[in-house]
Amino acid sequence: MTLALSAHRLHPIRWLGLVLISINLSGCNEGLRQRIGIGSKTSPDNTPVVSDPPNSAPLQPGTNVIVTAVEQVGPAVVRIDTVKRIANPLGNLFGGGPPIQRQAGQGSGFITRSDGLIFTNAHVVDGAEQVSVTLPDGRSYSGKVLGGDPLTDVAVVKVVAKKLPVAPLGNSNNIKPGQWAIAIGNPLGLNNTVTAGIISSVDRTNALGGGQRVPYIQTDAAVNPGNSGGPLINASGQVIGINTAIKVAPGGGLSFAVPINLAKRIAQQIVGRGQASHPYIGVRLQSLTPQLAKEINATGGQCQVPEVNAVLVVEVMSRSPADKAGVRQCDLISEVNGEVVRDPSQVQLAVDRGEVGKPMPLTLERNDKTIELIVKPAELPRQG
Repeated sequence: MTLALSAHRLHPIRWLGLVLISINLSGCNEGLRQRIGIGSKTSPDNTPVVSDPPNSAPLQPGTNVIVTAVEQVGPAVVRIDTVKRIANPLGNLFGGGPPIQRQAGQGSGFITRSDGLIFTNAHVVDGAEQVSVTLPDGRSYSGKVLGGDPLTDVAVVKVVAKKLPVAPLGNSNNIKPGQWAIAIGNPLGLNNTVTAGIISSVDRTNALGGGQRVPYIQTDAAVNPGNSGGPLINASGQVIGINTAIKVAPGGGLSFAVPINLAKRIAQQIVGRGQASHPYIGVRLQSLTPQLAKEINATGGQCQVPEVNAVLVVEVMSRSPADKAGVRQCDLISEVNGEVVRDPSQVQLAVDRGEVGKPMPLTLERNDKTIELIVKPAELPRQG
């Protein structure tokens, strides 16, 4: 059986009965409230008290390390506007416009010297015909590109000024995953944007493809187009990297920065000699694993290698520094300039930290024997 009540159909007497019942229940509730003390505390304006903490001084908020770090570095972060000349493939065809067009671009940078030396990305200023640098306080200067290095994506810009705010540089060799990572820049044209995250990883040599000469810092701090060239800073208010690249995926993305120690070394070369120097020794390398070693040995070729994890020399370029030093195909490289190496990327980074023409010790394993050689790296041939 189903009961259905409709308010407008209730008999007047029954409705009155409901009201009386309601009044009686209300009185019971009031008595219950008094017995358990719910309504016994009221404020001076006779409203119920719903909180009565003990009288004590309010807690003082601690120092916000992100705010402090940004206040220290932020004034030295600049917006870089560029104008580049680009070829128009439809120039003079069917009204497609002139063969050469001007394209505006924007990025970020940071002042490292009070007389106007600025670090940024090479891709921000590459091919720029005009460079304009704007500080957060509104001051604007015409900039000159002293040089850029496409291999590391580091460039140096100079403006004529004095007593500019300077971003202090930290030591990127000391950073560890889990530490604060704060990005400042001008993403999507929104000046002086701050984002924060943590250091997700370090020494990401395979972040942007094989053969990289940069041990990138990986972070989860939000970085977007326009952040390029801006600083990545730590909780102490020191620059630890230059924000360079992003990898976007559904639901999120990853950010990568050039370590400031590497950027500083490249910048010193650009300022001192007008271009960066990259040593090379002329070998092609392969990561050797026990499984790969079994396959190599099973082919019966000229290479018979131990079934270990190592760095295998696959090819030696003719008349290269490695060739002249006596490095051979099938050698295993275990140390470069005193550094233990376990994969081809570590070999490349160790070589890149050397100097052109300066003797560099190599430790090799050949036919179960340890061999010491001295190679003199040459300047990496430049493309174009």
